Amino acid sequence: MLVGPGDDAAVLAPVRNERLVVTTDAVVEGVHFSRASFAPADIGHKALAVNLSDLAAMAATPQWALLSLQLPADWPVAAVEEIVDGVTALAVRFGVSVVGGNITRTPGPLAVDITLGGTVASRRWLTRSGAVAGDEIWVSGTLGGAKAGLEMMTAPGSPSPDPVCAARQRRPEPRVRLGVAMGRARAARAAMDLSDGLADAVRQVAQASGCGARLDASALPIEPDAQSWWQAQGVDPVTAAIVGGEDYELLFAVPKRGGGRLRNARRHVADPALTRIGVFVKDPGVLVVDRGGREDALPAGYEHFENR
Repeated sequence: MLVGPGDDAAVLAPVRNERLVVTTDAVVEGVHFSRASFAPADIGHKALAVNLSDLAAMAATPQWALLSLQLPADWPVAAVEEIVDGVTALAVRFGVSVVGGNITRTPGPLAVDITLGGTVASRRWLTRSGAVAGDEIWVSGTLGGAKAGLEMMTAPGSPSPDPVCAARQRRPEPRVRLGVAMGRARAARAAMDLSDGLADAVRQVAQASGCGARLDASALPIEPDAQSWWQAQGVDPVTAAIVGGEDYELLFAVPKRGGGRLRNARRHVADPALTRIGVFVKDPGVLVVDRGGREDALPAGYEHFENR
């Protein structure tokens, strides 16, 4: 960093033989969090985590961030400082420098917008479009915890939310080290983060790659506390976990004979667990969930805007 916070823009020296990777994402009050369920530091953590997850899916190493705060007048200074503390605490963990940003007043809800930059070695990045028929579908960690956590927080008369699921919603853990390791080992052909849910990620990677997909319902690593919650509510845990968003785990398309490279990546990053949950197939029209011999259509994922 040649010029940091205090000027109109930051000046960064690019790394030789590496490529700059940049993403931007925002969290908005009433959409991604509520004051009743999130501490200010949780908001800052989540704002950076969702961007870190995007770079993780590209196998990029995060390096710097720009922070933009759109502040309603009723947010006290102490709470704003806690939001910034949440951002910087997570930034320190991943070696990210907050190099500048902006503050503005808004009559609307609080919004925290982050632009994140990083680098990736030439020809080591991952995209959504590299999967081919026969590639195995792998996911990191567990599924459904964030969705269940949100439901627990907002359900009328619900007891205190399960701490595991609540943490998955409030403070998602970006899988940066795993994404970088998979890219460096060339263990995957394609990747995407699960910001909008497994169904959305599978559909997006399949569409970008020109193939279809078949998931094995029995193999899905559903968060145990989420599964118990949905069963108590009379909800199908498989469907709920497939459509639920904000887990910020990673989905990979791994070559069927790529076990050696996958093991190499796992030697560097053993946590979280990786689970094989399906396969990409040749027919783009096949998007199904195998439930022990019965094939159901892959549920629709999250839609940012309804078709009108």
